[in-house]
Amino acid sequence: MRRLTPFVLAVLVTVPAVGADAPLTGPEFDALSQGKTLFYSSGSEPYGVEEYLPGRKVRWAFVGDQCMEGYWYEEGEFICFVYDRQPIPQCWTFYDTPQGLMARFRGDPEGMPLVAVEESPEPLACAGPDVGV
Repeated sequence: MRRLTPFVLAVLVTVPAVGADAPLTGPEFDALSQGKTLFYSSGSEPYGVEEYLPGRKVRWAFVGDQCMEGYWYEEGEFICFVYDRQPIPQCWTFYDTPQGLMARFRGDPEGMPLVAVEESPEPLACAGPDVGV
């Protein structure tokens, strides 16, 4: 049997399993997201982009779709989003993982998570008639 080197052991101890830690709280999520535009992927497929604005405001767009304005709020362990064209809350648990900010949809904890694979300080470039910013 091969022995693990101290470096490998240290990495294994310090890197938590994806989703093993507690979900982010509202203030933790705000600190990691505010002022950024995050590009989310589901598996290896691009999913959408969200810009996180002050005051818990957001601007979201599915890949190739028009932007929706909205806001988020904390509900227990969930971060819930309400958008102008989709008023039913969309609630997620968010985790800060080595792979990036990861989100799991409420009611589908075993489903494919969204992972923020890229971030930018630039505003979301919105397509369509309601061009953002």
